[in-house]
Amino acid sequence: MNKLQQEKFLIIGPSWVGDMVMAQALFIRLKQNSPDSEITVIAPAWAIPVLERMPEVNNSQSLSLAHGELGLLKRRQIGKSLKDQGFTTAIVLPNSFKSALIPYHAQIPVRIGWRGEWRKPLLTDCRKLDKEKFPLMVQRFAALAEPESEQPLLNLKSPDFHVDDAQRSLSLKKYALDLDKPIIAICPGAEFGDAKQWPAEHFAEFCNMKLSSGVQIWLFGSSNDSEISEKIVAGINKGYSRSFKNLAGLTNLAEAIDLLSFAGACVSNDSGLMHVAAALQVPIIAIYGSTSPEFTPPLTEKVELLTTDIECRPCFQRKCPLGHLRCLKDIQPMRVSQSVNRLLNLT
Repeated sequence: MNKLQQEKFLIIGPSWVGDMVMAQALFIRLKQNSPDSEITVIAPAWAIPVLERMPEVNNSQSLSLAHGELGLLKRRQIGKSLKDQGFTTAIVLPNSFKSALIPYHAQIPVRIGWRGEWRKPLLTDCRKLDKEKFPLMVQRFAALAEPESEQPLLNLKSPDFHVDDAQRSLSLKKYALDLDKPIIAICPGAEFGDAKQWPAEHFAEFCNMKLSSGVQIWLFGSSNDSEISEKIVAGINKGYSRSFKNLAGLTNLAEAIDLLSFAGACVSNDSGLMHVAAALQVPIIAIYGSTSPEFTPPLTEKVELLTTDIECRPCFQRKCPLGHLRCLKDIQPMRVSQSVNRLLNLT
């Protein structure tokens, strides 16, 4: 694309929190190439609070389709409704056939995406992915901002969220939180499955270690994380209960983002909230079980990646196929506590 041309981009966004966070690297790249461009992102409704914290995104539109829904007629209707909005370029981040339908029906002149699911007829620029050239998902997203002849990418910018101080204060007040003690955030959930979840008893032991040193701990997660969060709460020493706040299932995503920004460090499984914390520049201790940081690491400088070197990992399974879950159980709470101390320069 002509970098001097004023562009009006339509982005078909991904369907997972972490992927949407990483997509900001693409938006940053587009604005670098064309500062006066306008970026509109179509995404699931839950993603709107994420997009609102990306200053590069001018507009966001909620996609009224369930996750995985084909919705051929709906996608055609949405596309046709966009025909007169003057979009010059569409970039399709998911690799599915259905995700390319809206730009196709909108008749956007330039439609870019990686090859996948027989969708070449729907794209004007359908690219074959070189996984060795772009080993990271964030690179694959950002590469779509450039002509193929100008790859590989140089000086790629990482996600960087903007937070509003007034909104942060409102969230503090709503949940009766204070900043009197340093805050460590924990994110024990993982939508992918149990093989990405550090055991609840390990989280509880870690929390007791840190609470004894005078910090407070805020637990973040969705209502889907209620089981593991309740197990962690049950393992917290009663004397520390006032310094431990279980916010799982209470906050919406917008509030979780704003409250996470107060944390001095975040201990997280490989999850969407891990990537949110990275975009907020919160130091991260990232715990990997069945998955690997080689494809979707947290994109921040202050990070420690904790894994085990047993032969069966990474297996990328939702459940441990061998039933022992050693890839996570062998990461001891003391090791995580020491990682927090190193990131925060504590003794």
